[in-house]
Amino acid sequence: MAGLVKASSSSTLSLGELEEELTCSICLCIFESPVTTPCGHNFCLPCLEMTWGDRPRAFSCPQCRSSFDSRPELKKNTVLCRVVEQFRTSQKVPAKELHEEEEKEEKKEKPLDLSVACDSCLVAEAAKTCLTCMASFCGTHLLPHLESPAFRGHQLVRLVKDLQQRKCPTHHKLLEFYCQEHAACVCCLCLALHKACATVPLQEAKEEKELELKKRLAELYSLNKKSSQALDQVRVQQKQVKDTISSKLDLLKSEFLEIRALIHEEEEESVKNLVSEEKRVHDKYEFVYKVLGKKKAEIQEEKAGIEMALTEDDDIVFLKKAAKLRPVLFKDVFIPKIELDQNLIHTVYQNACGFRENVKQFLTQPKEQKNEGNAQWKTKAQTQHPQPGRKNAASDASKGNDSPSKPLQEKAREDAAAASETKQRRRPAKRAQSPNPRGRSVSANPGTLDAFLNKSRDELLEFATAFTLDFNTAHRKVILSERNTKMAVSDTLQRYVNHPLRFTHCSQVVSFQCFKRGIHYWEVEMEHNNFCGIGICYGSMPREGPESRLGRNSTSWCIEWFNARISAWHNDVEKRLPNTKVKKIGVLLNYEAGFVIFFGVAEKITVLYKYEAQFTEALYAAFWIFSSGTTMSICPLK
Repeated sequence: MAGLVKASSSSTLSLGELEEELTCSICLCIFESPVTTPCGHNFCLPCLEMTWGDRPRAFSCPQCRSSFDSRPELKKNTVLCRVVEQFRTSQKVPAKELHEEEEKEEKKEKPLDLSVACDSCLVAEAAKTCLTCMASFCGTHLLPHLESPAFRGHQLVRLVKDLQQRKCPTHHKLLEFYCQEHAACVCCLCLALHKACATVPLQEAKEEKELELKKRLAELYSLNKKSSQALDQVRVQQKQVKDTISSKLDLLKSEFLEIRALIHEEEEESVKNLVSEEKRVHDKYEFVYKVLGKKKAEIQEEKAGIEMALTEDDDIVFLKKAAKLRPVLFKDVFIPKIELDQNLIHTVYQNACGFRENVKQFLTQPKEQKNEGNAQWKTKAQTQHPQPGRKNAASDASKGNDSPSKPLQEKAREDAAAASETKQRRRPAKRAQSPNPRGRSVSANPGTLDAFLNKSRDELLEFATAFTLDFNTAHRKVILSERNTKMAVSDTLQRYVNHPLRFTHCSQVVSFQCFKRGIHYWEVEMEHNNFCGIGICYGSMPREGPESRLGRNSTSWCIEWFNARISAWHNDVEKRLPNTKVKKIGVLLNYEAGFVIFFGVAEKITVLYKYEAQFTEALYAAFWIFSSGTTMSICPLK
C-alpha cells in the first residue's frame, strides 16, 4: 500500500487530485465501504443502497446512467478501502469530519422554516432550487447541474419552499410577469394570450401596487383623522347645546319664581318645549354620531386590510391579497347643519317675561278694574271654549283682542312693549290650540309635514327648484336629451366613458345638483310609465350590484311603477300603493324637517306617499327607467 502511494507521488498525482478520485459522487465525501458497480464506477455502499432503495426494478448507475436488468450484487472493494485508509492517515483532519463541519455550517445558514424534500429522491432534504427545471434537488442530485455543461444555463437559487405557487398552472412555467388588466401573474407562454394587455415584471408590479396602496393608506389615515375630529366636534357641539339649554332653563325658572302660583301650568309647558327641542337636536347628533362611527369603522377595516397586505413579503401572495382588496368609495366627512330653534327658545323666554309683566300690571290695578277685567275675560273664555284646567289669566288676556276691554290692553302694550311683542308672536300658537272655525286644526309650524300635505299646487310652486341630470352617473342604456332634462332607455349601449359615479347594474341616473338644506319642489312628466321609478338618494348610494337599485338600500327613497302595480320602496321594503293614472309626479323635499312627499299632479293634486327620515348627507333627485317605451322629463317650473 505504501508502494501505491509512492507510485502516485512519482506519477505527479497531487493530493487534491487523489482526494477527488477517492470521493463518492453521491455524498461528495471520501469513500466509506466502497463498492464497484458492473459498469466500473465506485460508490459508498450506504449511498448506493439509499439511492436504489426498495426498488423492485429499473436499477441504474447514478453516474453514467447505465441500466441493469436486476439488482447487482455489491461486494466491498478491498483494494480501494486500503487506499482510502492510507489517504486518511495522511490528512490532519479526516474528510468525514470536514464534511460534517461543512454540513453544520450549511444548516446554520439555512432558515429553520425551509424544510423541502428533494424532488428527485423524495427522501433527502433539498439544498438548492432550479428555476429552469422548476424543481429542488439535494446535494447528490444537484451534481449534474454543477458538473454537466448541459445544465450551465439553469438558474440555481436559494431553496424556495412554495415552488408550486410560482408555477403557471397551465404551462408549468415560472411566473415572471403580471397582467394589470386581469390582475393575475402569468408565465412567458401566457404572454401570447395577454398580448393586448399591459404586462410588467413581477417586481415592477409589486413596486407599483405598493406605491398605490401606500397612497391609499395615506388617504385613509387622513379620512380617519377627519372622522375622529368630526366625532369629537359632534360631542362638543352636543355639550354646548346641553349647556345652552341648561342656562335657558335656569333663566326660565328664575322668571317663573314670581308667578309660579298663577301660571304653573304655563311654566311646565314652556320647560317641556325646551326639553323637546333639546331631545330633537340631541337625537339628531346621536344619529350623525352613529353614521360617522360606522364610516370610521369601514375606513379602519379597509386600512387594516391594506396594512395586512403590505406586510406580505412574497410577491405572489402579496399581489393575490392586493387583487382581492376592493376599494370602497369614501367621500369626505360631512356633518349636517343641526341647530337649535332659536326662535322657539327666544319666544318661550320672552313669553315668560311678558307673563310676568302682565301679572304685575294686573296685580297693581285698582280693585274695580280687576273685577271688570275678570268679568270680561270670563265672558271671552266662555265664547271661545278654552281647554279644561286653563288658569293662565295672562294667556286669556292675550286671546281677548276682540273683547270690549280694548283700552286696558292698549295701555298694557304702551306700558310693556316687550310683553306686547310677545303676545303678537304667541297668537299663532294659541290659535293652533283652539278649535278652528272649519273644524280642522292648523299647524303652529308652517314647515311641518302636516302643513305641506294640505298645501295647493300654487303654494308648492313657491319652492320650485330647477336642476339637470348628471351625465357621468347615467347607465349606458340611458339616453339623455333636451339639455339633460329628459331621459329614455335604449337597447343599444351608449359609448359613455368610464366614471366611478356611473351606474353599472341598473338603468338609473341622478341629478347634477344636490340638496343640503332648505325646501325644494320639482315635477316629472312621464310617458308610458310601465317600468320606472322616481325618488331621492344620497351621493354614497351603491353604483354596482342589485343593491344599487333605487329603493333597495338604506340610502334611497322612491315610488315605482312595475306594470300596473305602484309601490313605495326604501331599504328593500315594499309598500303597495293605490293605482293612479296621473302622468305628472311632484316631489317635495324638506331637508331640515326630514321628510319627502310624492304628489300626483292633475287637475287636483293628491298625496301618493310620504317618507320621514333624519337626513345626514347631501340628497340628489334619482330616476330608474327600464321599459324601452318609457320617457321621463323634468318639467320647467316658474
